[in-house]
Amino acid sequence: MSNSITMLNVTAVFDIGKTNKKFFLFDENFKEVYKEYIIFDEIEDEDGHPTENLPALQKWLKEVFNRILEASEYNVEAINFSTYGASFVHIDAHGKVLTPLYNYTKPLDENLITEFLDAYGPKDEFLKTIGCYDLSMLNSGMQLYWLKHRKPEVYGKIKYALHLPQYLSYVFTGIPLSEFTSIGCHTALWDYTKKDYHDWVYKEHINAILPPIVSTETSINMNYNGKRIKIGVGIHDSSAALLPYVRSIKKKFVLVSTGTWSITLNPFTEHPISENAINYMRINGKPVKATRLFLGNEYKIQVNKLHAFFGVSEDYHRHVKFDYATYLKINKNFEYMFKWESVSDENMPAETKIPYTKFEDAYHQLMTELVLLQLKSIKNAIGEDAIKRIYIDGGFSNNDLFIKLLSHHFRDKKLSTTDASLGSALGAAISISDKKLNSKFLKKNYSLKKHVPFIIS
Repeated sequence: MSNSITMLNVTAVFDIGKTNKKFFLFDENFKEVYKEYIIFDEIEDEDGHPTENLPALQKWLKEVFNRILEASEYNVEAINFSTYGASFVHIDAHGKVLTPLYNYTKPLDENLITEFLDAYGPKDEFLKTIGCYDLSMLNSGMQLYWLKHRKPEVYGKIKYALHLPQYLSYVFTGIPLSEFTSIGCHTALWDYTKKDYHDWVYKEHINAILPPIVSTETSINMNYNGKRIKIGVGIHDSSAALLPYVRSIKKKFVLVSTGTWSITLNPFTEHPISENAINYMRINGKPVKATRLFLGNEYKIQVNKLHAFFGVSEDYHRHVKFDYATYLKINKNFEYMFKWESVSDENMPAETKIPYTKFEDAYHQLMTELVLLQLKSIKNAIGEDAIKRIYIDGGFSNNDLFIKLLSHHFRDKKLSTTDASLGSALGAAISISDKKLNSKFLKKNYSLKKHVPFIIS
């Protein structure tokens, strides 16, 4: 018994991204006490399209968890799972996986989409109810329609279609379930106007293979390898990343989560359905209005071109700080100079032109134009809602120009940055915890910083 006194009580979380698969342990104050990660090479599905190596992932989950359970320094009280969305695992009556984990980048046959819209369109009306702005494999409900109509022999064997977070939970519990955040992430399954599965799901009898819906905060108390453990049902990663904010901030806000994609999330929307937005779902089933911008991707492309153009080192851009005089000079007779490669915008010129002799000037021009794109994306997410607070996390939260320019444009709002590298993993831990978070949580766990706009002289 003396050994158990020194054991640290922890919550374990598997945070599964497209590239990195991470495992965390958090103590009772949600501080990270252990982390490990792994990267698997993708395999191919039957059409040669790259996809997740599900058997390797499953093996790793079990191996890591069993090893941690045996470690003398930790007492694992709970485990949960956060993963990317738009992905199903199909199992038969014996719990055996029937298909590869189809990648949401896999192209869908255009004829299939036409057939679908002939039956359930018109397109614009349909999209308005499901909170998406197009139809593709990124809408995982379309995968079920595709399997039913193009691979009926496989579809006929499906007992349950499990969203990826719920499949990981199933690996440990053997209990098939669905929950709101996975159903609500642009799946085309949910009718946001009815707050239920869409009519097409019932007409196609697809509801028969979708497991019962439970709250995201549900956990199952189980005896696992001789230990009593609380096992969560899993959560979609974008909704998980939002949770620490929703739980600790009382006033309305939007969260701008930056990285390869910059996703603006408005969890307080009065008007969720919009042609410029997609919808996610909060853990209580309420809609989140979201806009996406391929900001980090475009930034990388353009910065690499500037490095080559000015002959500077690859990390030179990291050391450029905001300069008010340079910004004034650019703004005096402002014109758009960058032609984007992965973003489209009506203001961009036909070709990039760089009239500057210094990297710093061109970089200020680039950031000014990128921030104008970001501005539009944030304003679309806010819409008519009365929101006075903006939180920025992810890669751009440390970019001096990005933050100074955004706080300048949003002078009427309070802008703060957070260091939320643990975002979705921490959200998964919080979702199955009974602990209340207070307003100091972000300061303590997320290095919250408030930013004041620069003075205009």
